[in-house]
Amino acid sequence: MQLLNFTIIKLTVCLISGILLGFLLNIPLDTSVYITAILVAVLLPFYFIAKEQFIKTNWFGILSFSTMICIGVLTINLHNEKNFNNHYTNQISTENASLRTITFRVKEVLKSGNFHDKYVIDLLEIDGYKTTGKSLLNIQKDTLYHTLKVDEIFISKTVFKNIRQPLNPHQFNYKSYLEKKYIYHQLFVSNHSLLKVSSKAHTVFGFADNIRNYINYKLKGYNFSLDEFAIINALLLGQRQDINKEIYSNYTNAGAIHILAVSGLHVGIVLIILGLVLKPIERFKHGKLIKTILLVVLLWCFALIAGLSASVTRAVTMFSIITIAINLKRPTNIYNTLAISMFILLLSKPMFLFDVGFQLSHLAVFAIITIDPIMYKWWKPKSKIIDLYWHTLTVTLSAQLGVIPISLYYFHQFPGLFFISNLIIIPFLGLILGLGILVIVLAVLNALPQFLANFYGRIIGLMNDFVGWISKQESFLLSDIAFSLLYVFVSYLIIIHVAKLLKNWHYSNLKYLLISIIMFQGVIIYTNYNKPTNAFVIFHKNKHSLIGNVIHNKMIVADDLGGFSSVKTSIIRDYTVGNHIGIIEKDSLESVYLLNNKKLFIIDSLEVYNIKSFEPDYLLLRQSPKINLNRLIDSIKPKYIIADGSNYKSYMNTWKIICKKRKLPFHQTSKKGAFIIRY
Repeated sequence: MQLLNFTIIKLTVCLISGILLGFLLNIPLDTSVYITAILVAVLLPFYFIAKEQFIKTNWFGILSFSTMICIGVLTINLHNEKNFNNHYTNQISTENASLRTITFRVKEVLKSGNFHDKYVIDLLEIDGYKTTGKSLLNIQKDTLYHTLKVDEIFISKTVFKNIRQPLNPHQFNYKSYLEKKYIYHQLFVSNHSLLKVSSKAHTVFGFADNIRNYINYKLKGYNFSLDEFAIINALLLGQRQDINKEIYSNYTNAGAIHILAVSGLHVGIVLIILGLVLKPIERFKHGKLIKTILLVVLLWCFALIAGLSASVTRAVTMFSIITIAINLKRPTNIYNTLAISMFILLLSKPMFLFDVGFQLSHLAVFAIITIDPIMYKWWKPKSKIIDLYWHTLTVTLSAQLGVIPISLYYFHQFPGLFFISNLIIIPFLGLILGLGILVIVLAVLNALPQFLANFYGRIIGLMNDFVGWISKQESFLLSDIAFSLLYVFVSYLIIIHVAKLLKNWHYSNLKYLLISIIMFQGVIIYTNYNKPTNAFVIFHKNKHSLIGNVIHNKMIVADDLGGFSSVKTSIIRDYTVGNHIGIIEKDSLESVYLLNNKKLFIIDSLEVYNIKSFEPDYLLLRQSPKINLNRLIDSIKPKYIIADGSNYKSYMNTWKIICKKRKLPFHQTSKKGAFIIRY
């Protein structure tokens, strides 16, 4: 590939490889330090020799790239605070959980749950010993207390609890998600158990939060509706916590969710607006240099206020590099610029590599700069308005092509009308953002006319209504699409070779495209061959029983959910999508299941089990049957006992003790997750 002729792109690929190796192999910090130091020490003499002789040998290249891979491994180790003695995980033991006196600082306010307000906190002290690390804090909701603010410091007594693994197959792994953010435990406290500590120390995050709170305070006097206010916060301040589920779902289903995430599109528009506002500075001596410095500083201020998310940080880094290059009158290659921004970000935040927003934003930008010029050349409209919409369409299609595979992998759905929502909204997004900035500035200065606030609120309301209408065209929303990681890789191979063929109609490009299509077909065959053929799954469902019997490409579901259809639950949907199962049928719960040569017996609260000479392999207890388990075991002699989520905890604790004494395997779905019988 011609792209790999650029040195920075090669180094970025090596850095990414090193980060992946360090994450997957868990290489010790000492080992990565020693190996990297040795390679750097060997590389330096090679570099000066090659520089003097103007010759760079293959050995020099291999050594350089190997060093960069090791730097990637070292980077991820240095950012992992668990590798250092003062991290809180070295001071606690969750196996012997006990009350700890902790001092913590609020770092980030998260979206509230049904029963708890949620925060990310920095741990400062545990039982009087200074410590480092982050944790998830859950505070029971109480209308008598205000939510905590960023940078506030509190003391409390609590117990460190592990974050639970998903209890059913193919469910979202929240534990793994938090670990990638260096969060390993969660705390549960009540408001009245918190003792606030006065502190004059402030972080940049606290400063940014104060600015956002002040802006919100000023805007609240202008009668924006809750939905309008939430969208304004998302568009201009990067805060999406207050968007209700219906509005968020509408934007997702309409393929317009990227509009609510401050990213390259928003930063680019803000840069254009700032460039126009600061243009008069160019008339002064060193005006261009002063303008460039101001632009970069203001962009990073905007990024800070927007929360320094992966997408906004990536965008601001890239546009800062472009702005500096333009001032230095250096020719800029957009691929180089994208690689430099990735390189800088991953050196400072290596776990960004696993952030979905980071992946989507980079893939979208890469697709736009690669595919859009090819598509835009297909037609050259004479009308400027038509040309604007044509270019918007080609950019939108290019971005979607870049993110379709990975979006299907993460979200398993495709909004068929994405181009309509983008064609209508994106041409006006510059006006919406520019007017929004003006509204905020005037509100802060107490100079915002009510009619302008009403007008802006109406624009946001119309945008919400339009997106809501698009999302309700359910026949165009393709959902529950099974798409594995193998599909992602071969899909990108096809997209890359389609782009190469469109750019240059050559036999070799066609050949590689056909090879990639054959590979895609091979993945389909491999996936179908590896589907679970016969499996009986006892899922965990709190207060209910839910089972699924998989036979080839069909799953028969039975439950006690009453009027609620189990077929539509996320538990069943996640399992069928994850295993590429196409047919789902509903059935009633039976007492006995014959699974080839294996037998499953179910006892519920009716306690009917007077079956002689019946020795099941598996016994499922559900709905808290009042039984004498010892007598039951003697009677039917099961080989394995399972208790699902419909049972009382006290009953399950008793059954667990009995099974342990009798050395009989006991599986509790609320602790160990779903139980799968393959037959």
